[in-house]
Amino acid sequence: MKILLIVGIVILILLAILGVLYYFGNKMQKKQLEQREEINAAAQPVSMFIIDKKIMPMKDAKLPKAVMDQAPKRYQKAKIPVVKAKVGPQITTLICDESIYGDVPSHGEVKAMVSGIYLTSVKTLHKATKKKQLEEAAAVDEKGRKKKKSRSERLIERQAQYQKQLQTDIAMKKTKEEEKAARAAEKKRREREKKIVD
Repeated sequence: MKILLIVGIVILILLAILGVLYYFGNKMQKKQLEQREEINAAAQPVSMFIIDKKIMPMKDAKLPKAVMDQAPKRYQKAKIPVVKAKVGPQITTLICDESIYGDVPSHGEVKAMVSGIYLTSVKTLHKATKKKQLEEAAAVDEKGRKKKKSRSERLIERQAQYQKQLQTDIAMKKTKEEEKAARAAEKKRREREKKIVD
């Protein structure tokens, strides 16, 4: 009897913890979506030449002092995808969105959307750069095996997949909400027409 009581209490505690995690997860997801919308609204198209791309700690990325001052201390040691690019006559360091890091060529000219120092999307301009990108993706070592990616690159790829899945889910949810709103508007219109006829 005591064992059942203890198991029941443990299950209730676990359910409470899951409920709290679900609530805060939804809250964080909404906040992230709002931030992404703000970033996309402020983004501007820029042509640039990508010099190099790396995954490195934020403190070693040589970002502007204002960015480093605003970043919390725990994030300054975290590894982030960084792109060094030539924008016009100036060489700048940009923080790359994880979901597009794999699409950014290591060398080549691109058309990109940039919001401040945040690179949100990229499109390769030249066929030669695209060809080189495909060759790098299919690169093999001396023994004919596909080159292994580092742990951080695999994590970023996985995060990019989750990000794309989230974006498709959000798009589907928006279309469903729009359809529902259109049906409601159509229903109101029909009710008004019936009142006019009566």
